[in-house]
Amino acid sequence: MKFDTVEPGTWPELIYPPYKSTVKRGPLQPSLRIEAPVPVSQNIAATPRILLPHDADLTAHGESEPLGEKIVVTGRVLDEDGKPVRNSLVEVWQCNSAGRYWHSRDQHAAPLDPNFYGLGKMLTDDDGRYRFVTIKPGPYPWGNHDKAWRPAHIHFSLFGNVYAQRLVTQMYFPSDPLFDYDPIFQSIPDEAARQRLVSRFSLEQTVGAEMLGYEFDIVLRGRNATPMGL
Repeated sequence: MKFDTVEPGTWPELIYPPYKSTVKRGPLQPSLRIEAPVPVSQNIAATPRILLPHDADLTAHGESEPLGEKIVVTGRVLDEDGKPVRNSLVEVWQCNSAGRYWHSRDQHAAPLDPNFYGLGKMLTDDDGRYRFVTIKPGPYPWGNHDKAWRPAHIHFSLFGNVYAQRLVTQMYFPSDPLFDYDPIFQSIPDEAARQRLVSRFSLEQTVGAEMLGYEFDIVLRGRNATPMGL
């Protein structure tokens, strides 16, 4: 995947002092372009066989329904010309409705939900569209600074033709009051680019009395590229 056409200000700053860990891990030298062939053995030609039952329904992994607000998220993966990126593997992960990840390193004093692990994956269809069912995640404290709370968000991972071609971004929810205080969100210099990380509420995608719908398109390149590396 090439990103030469991404507008300045779309990518987050590699070192952004308010986001404290970037000061320790950010590169001090400019990046170099390396052109190297990828071994054929790493090829992951997308196929439905890599998916398991209920991978696109994060609420169906336990013995009963998880706690929280059930939602459906859908959108399209597009290139800079608005053409669909077909048959592409999309992974998602998130915390539960109480703001806790199913991970040993998360010791936030919030309850785990035995019916929600927060992991899913799916393939885009011929129109570049993905769709999954989940629980709206909660905000959580993350220790970056005093009163540091992350806005509710879902992590997205997109793969190209090989595992080495992987992009990571985050989807947020409309009108979150924590946007102005979150250095990860604010590390993206351009305001318009930041807003491209915010999903849109969709009554059309809402499913009856079951779950509210949200739309989140992911653009890989060009003037309307979605910020990556978050």
